[in-house]
Order: sequence, then C-alpha cells, then structure tokens
Amino acid sequence: MKIALAQINYHIGNFEHNSQKIEHAIHWAIQQKAEIIVFAELALTGYSPLDLLEYKGFIKQSEEYLQAIAEKCVGITAIVGAPAVNHSNRGKRLYNSAWILSEGKVQQVVHKSLLPNYDVFDEYRHFEPASEVNISEINGHRLAITICEDIWDTEDVPLYSRSPLEQLMKQSPEIIINIAASPFNYLQTFRREKILRENALKYKLPIVYVNQTGAQTELIFDGNSMACDDGGNIRERLANFNEEVKVIETGENWYGNPASPVPAPPSDEAITSLIHDALICGITDYFKKSGFSQAILGLSGGLDSAVVMVLAAESLGPENIRAVMLPSSFSSEHSIADARQLALNLGSRYDIIPINETFKSFENTLAETFAGTIFGVTEENIQARIRGVILMAMSNKFGHILLNTSNKSEAAVGYGTLYGDMSGGLSVLGDVYKTQVYDLARFINRKVEIIPLNTIIKPPSAELRPNQKDSDSLPEYDLLDNILYQYIELRQGEQAIINQGFDPVMVKRVIKMVNANEWKRHQTAPVLRVSPKAFGMGRRMPLVGKY
Repeated sequence: MKIALAQINYHIGNFEHNSQKIEHAIHWAIQQKAEIIVFAELALTGYSPLDLLEYKGFIKQSEEYLQAIAEKCVGITAIVGAPAVNHSNRGKRLYNSAWILSEGKVQQVVHKSLLPNYDVFDEYRHFEPASEVNISEINGHRLAITICEDIWDTEDVPLYSRSPLEQLMKQSPEIIINIAASPFNYLQTFRREKILRENALKYKLPIVYVNQTGAQTELIFDGNSMACDDGGNIRERLANFNEEVKVIETGENWYGNPASPVPAPPSDEAITSLIHDALICGITDYFKKSGFSQAILGLSGGLDSAVVMVLAAESLGPENIRAVMLPSSFSSEHSIADARQLALNLGSRYDIIPINETFKSFENTLAETFAGTIFGVTEENIQARIRGVILMAMSNKFGHILLNTSNKSEAAVGYGTLYGDMSGGLSVLGDVYKTQVYDLARFINRKVEIIPLNTIIKPPSAELRPNQKDSDSLPEYDLLDNILYQYIELRQGEQAIINQGFDPVMVKRVIKMVNANEWKRHQTAPVLRVSPKAFGMGRRMPLVGKY
C-alpha cells in the first residue's frame, strides 16, 4: 500500500493557508500514485485553536473548507485532522476527529478517544471523547485510525480506563495510522519511538505516524513523522522542524520482523542541538505568523543576550536584528566591547545609549522621597526599568518585536526585574537553564567564534552595582539548575530532593524562591517550550498559595 505522509507547518485559524497546503500535498501524492495521504491532528485548523473552537463560525468555516478539500480527493483517500460537531444532545459540542475523504466527498469521520488534560494539553475543555471505535476500510485495507493520545496508553499504570487500540484489535486491522499534534521537548522524539515500538510489538502491526511541524507561539512541533514495521523498526522518518511529504510503500516485508533495539535517550550533545533547532523554529514562526520581520533586544555583553542575538540572527537574518547597548556607570568596558564585537561578527545594526543621565534624573526626582535610605535593590531595578522603557520605546517606534533574554534559572527564582529586563514580546530562553545556555553558546561557536570567548568565560553579572556577580545572590548555576530540575521537571518535593544529598538549607531556599515568584512569571512574555515542563501554559500554580 502506497501511503503519503504529509508533515506540514500549519497556521492556527488560517483556513485558506492550511487548505492550500493540504490540497497541494494531495495533488502531489496523486501524481506519485499514492493510495492514501495522511495529515496531522487538527491539520485544517492548526493545533490548538483553543477557545476559537467555541465560535460556531469557526467550525462552520472548517466544515466548508473540508468539503472543498474532499472535492480534490479523486483517485486518492485523504485522512485530515479537523474538529467535528457532536450531534447528540449529550457531552461536549465537538469531537477532535480524523476526516476520511475520497471520491470527492466525506466517507467517514473517526473521533479521538483519549483526550489529554495534562501539561500543555486541555482537550477535554472543548472535545467529547469517542463513545465507540471502528476500523476504516480503504481500498480493501483494514486500517486502525487513531489520533495522537490514542496510542499513548502503554504505561504500567495507564492514565485512561479504556484502550481504543485494544478495542480496534478485535476488528483485525492490518496497519495502525496515527495522526498527531505532538509538541516538541528535547525528550519527545525518544518517547515517541518508545511508544511506537511498544505498540508495534504488542499488536504485531506496522504503524504510520504523522506529526505536524512549525511553531504556534509557545508550542513548537518538530515533525519527526515516521513509519515502523511490526517489530518497531523505523522504516522511514521525515525531517526535524521542516515540512516534508514522502510516500512509503508497505508490504509483506513489514510483517514478521524481529524486535527493534530499545531506543536510547538522547546524549547531552544531541539535546543541545535539538534545543538550538527548536528555538530557531520557534522564533521564525512567531515572527512570520505574527506578521513581523524585525527584532530588537538589549545586548549587555552577557551570555544570555548574546545567545538570543545569535539565534535571532539565524532565524530572521542579521540584517533584521537591532541590538541596543545600554551601559550605566556599573557596566564594565569589556561588556560593552564584547557586545559590540558580537554585533560586528553578525553584521547586525547596533546602538549605544548610555543610561547614566536618565538614572541620575530618577535619583534627583526621588531624592526627597528616598531621603535617609541607602542604595539597594530599588535603585538596581530602576536601572533595569530604564532599559526596559528605552527598548520598548524603540520597539514601538520602529515596529520591532522586543526579544526577552531571561533564562529559566532566573525566571524560576525571580532573578529579574518586572517591567525591566523581563520585558519583551517573546521569551527565547525562558525554558533554557543557565547551564544549558552555556552549552548553546559552545554549540554556536563549534566551528568559528561568533560569541566572543570572554562573554562565555567571565562570571555572569547583572552589573547593577559595583563588582556585582550573580553568585552574590544565587547558588552557583550547576547546583541551582540541578535543584530546579528536580523540583520543576521531575516534580520532586523538598524532602525527596534533600534525600538525594542536597544541602537542606539550600533546597528550602531555592524552593521558596520558586514558589514566591509565581506572580512575576504570570506577567512575562510567552516562553518557547523546549523542556518536558516549561513555565507558562503547562505549569499551573497558584499565585498566592502557601506550600
């Protein structure tokens, strides 16, 4: 059976754009004599439309475009992800569905059974789970068509009380098709391969898995669509972070195969490369889909802003990046020199706007009010907010999006100034720990020195007071990031982390900082998600809780 896997970058709510891409892929697959072409979950609407699904006009448009796509399906069957109306008088108004189109019309609609409601997913908010499942017969072939989460119930303690695949197996399918919208994190490809292998071995069937690619604000989709035989051996894999349509041909040699080796987790080097590529994808699509092309950022001479500048230059082109250096009396000469050298290395425009006089003006304005107090965090924050005002003014004046350069370690413990260095329209490194930022810098410089070496090796500092270093206020990043990873990604409690050998005083201090700064994180820019647990839509914590 010749099956086309269509891995496409969709745009949420842009029916014309999405349908054109779908129709173009169908036309190409017909020329390749494919029998079936498979698209991703919610391909027509983009994933996820969120509360756009509550508008009847949105669903009506989706159905109209589906009918137009169906008319193009002559001589081929297309499996297209889109919402479907629940016509019963019970349950949610919609299903998350796979529409089977052929002979110019809709032949069947298959509904998703397992609706995830964890991390970044909130599908039960809008969708009703399927009440029954049936195989689909296409050109004499019996297909078990499933939608993303429907094949993820392989855990020792399943999240769900029913298994759609177990039910489908009673109807003797010959192949499993899974259409997905599976967001990227640096462990997700490994987990997908593991899931596909487990299902292929359990049911002794090949699996065709089609994911989407591209970014939708925080969520980045890496693609990595694949097909495996009944032993879980990957027979075909599509590109990372790129669109691709490819035809595979299944046959007798896809059955009766030995079990594939158990997939290995990615190496540290592979994780760094994946994070780099994911951030490029996230920046590129955020700008393109928002209708912007140029970015501005504060370039301090420190590591975070340097890495963000390089990633932005790779994504948008160095000519579309404007760096602004905002030195104060506490800024070191080498920081200004490093920042200037990076801009020159990339060929990007830069401005130097000293903030000394502006800061003095604030000091004069507040002199009477602050009389009898000493220089402290308030004065440090004023400097950061002066920089934020200048950067946002330039963003406003010239139509550039301001990129936020704070890393995950800083965001976790509140080491940043709200309305100052936490300003911006997109947080590029908000899901990247400081130790990972160092890895990214070394990855960027792997062939040639783009980021000045001094930027990488000097002790990190906010340079808001004389001789300041991050380590004055925070644990060393190697230690801090380890504790944060245990608490945030692994959801280990205080005592469980202490039991691993960490200093109890340090653990309690770090966890207290994380919990106390939830209010700050709720007011920051959307964060590009690259880890299994990012701040933002996938981590919901009370602002005024006490735990």
